[in-house]
Amino acid sequence: MKVYTSTLSLLLVLLVSSVATRINAQDKSPLIGRWDMVIQQEGKELPSWLEITKSGSATLVGRFVYAFGSSRPIAEVKVKNEVFSFVIPRQWEPGDKDMKFEGSLAGTTLSGTMVYSDGKKYKWTATPAKVAVYNEAIVWGAPKALFNGTSLNGWSAMGDNQWIVKDGILTSPKSGSNLVSDEKFLNFKLHVEFKYPAGSNSGIYLRGRHEVQIEDNIGLEPSNILFGGIYGFLTPNEMMAKPAGEWQSYDITLNGNRVSIIANGKAIITDQIIPGITGGALDSKEAEVGPLLIQGDHGPVEFRSIVVTPELK
Repeated sequence: MKVYTSTLSLLLVLLVSSVATRINAQDKSPLIGRWDMVIQQEGKELPSWLEITKSGSATLVGRFVYAFGSSRPIAEVKVKNEVFSFVIPRQWEPGDKDMKFEGSLAGTTLSGTMVYSDGKKYKWTATPAKVAVYNEAIVWGAPKALFNGTSLNGWSAMGDNQWIVKDGILTSPKSGSNLVSDEKFLNFKLHVEFKYPAGSNSGIYLRGRHEVQIEDNIGLEPSNILFGGIYGFLTPNEMMAKPAGEWQSYDITLNGNRVSIIANGKAIITDQIIPGITGGALDSKEAEVGPLLIQGDHGPVEFRSIVVTPELK
């Protein structure tokens, strides 16, 4: 009996040691973290984003953001012979195939290939995500109107311009080009007043990388892809959308990678961390200054006030 007990105890020790070793090894995986990704596709550099985390003792999982669409989960990141791979079901992509990724780590850079939903193969690289530093003692400067009420001065259309200014209102009457501010910002407060027709969809990108959704969603449950959400990432605590055709407002504070949003007078997101870039971002350089981008490639939208209060330097 003593020999049996000793043998059993030894087996238990070995088992626990083996599990602990696997957990420890997984904890140290250099793949774990958030990565700013660039996909070389059809002559363009498409900003994307990847997060790899650990689930349980031995499984790597994650999230992925493509050049458009929302963040989507990765069920498993498989690792074999220092090559990792994962599969993403298509979302808004063309074709009928899953997106398949393979990659490896060299130094601090990930690189590999993506087989797109149409079967074509492209190269990509990714570096550890760097975010803007949060300033606990931030001091705000003077408010500045970015829309003068008479012209598009200070803004540039990303393509054929459908934006017009009429009777003091900045309007995108139909789907067309996005509009980007000439001036760039790091930490700032933003006040916008906007209106949209029934069923319309737009958004405003902070630093050109993080979309705050603007959409006709009155009466729906709050969601990270609906009114007031940081698209695909952060869900408002309440749906504050007014009926289509009414003027509405956002008061947004961005400090580092933390965001607070007041929609139509009600705080709906308070000091929450934005994990990464959202679909449609201008680039994946999260730590750098960036412009405001107003989405004009979805539905009609109008703005009557766009005021930025930047951090005082």
